[in-house]
Amino acid sequence: MKTLLMSGAALALAICAGQPAAAAPAAAPQPPAGGYTIDKAHTSVTFRVSHLGFSRYTARFANVDGKLKFDPAAPAAMSVEATIDPQSLELNAPPAGFHDQLMGKSFFEAAKYPAITFRSTKVAPTGPNTAKVTGDFTLHGVTKPVILDVTYNGGYPPNAMDPGGARIGFSAHGVIKRSAFGMGFGVPAAGSNMGVGDDVEVMIETEFSDGKPPPKPPAKK
Repeated sequence: MKTLLMSGAALALAICAGQPAAAAPAAAPQPPAGGYTIDKAHTSVTFRVSHLGFSRYTARFANVDGKLKFDPAAPAAMSVEATIDPQSLELNAPPAGFHDQLMGKSFFEAAKYPAITFRSTKVAPTGPNTAKVTGDFTLHGVTKPVILDVTYNGGYPPNAMDPGGARIGFSAHGVIKRSAFGMGFGVPAAGSNMGVGDDVEVMIETEFSDGKPPPKPPAKK
């Protein structure tokens, strides 16, 4: 029996040795380096803030614009700029006049400060597809550094299926203190939840495209 098992094992090894090695799967084509702009149809900026400690009130901005210098071979050299129109704030079933209150002096003062901006100053990779992106964040006329945890979700080069050209996608998350930007109205006293929280959690889902259509196939002879 032992001899039979050894012979079977030797035969199996001989058969395997005679088989060609399986070819490694081809790497998926990657998006090229270059300048990209935000795809507004596939971008959302959502924020959450504690309401009396009972829930995290959630709202979003509908009008976001931006551009990105993308280089997958040198992620630390990449940079991004984004602009948000505070007037585009969307609320769930707001009470009458609530949107106007938020656009007033106690909060965004949108007439005086018509843009919220972020301009990156540093990209520090933390993994194959993740990085901490530091930037100058301007809100309510105040500029302070903010760090976002960013994940690169992938992309593809120009192709016949996407008239927008090459496409890349990211998710990002960060937290700011609204009182640091002069928006401290309603912040609860220390040790109390009776108010609107100071910490604002920001979630970003976005895609960028380079606007370059795929090259035309060579003409048939």
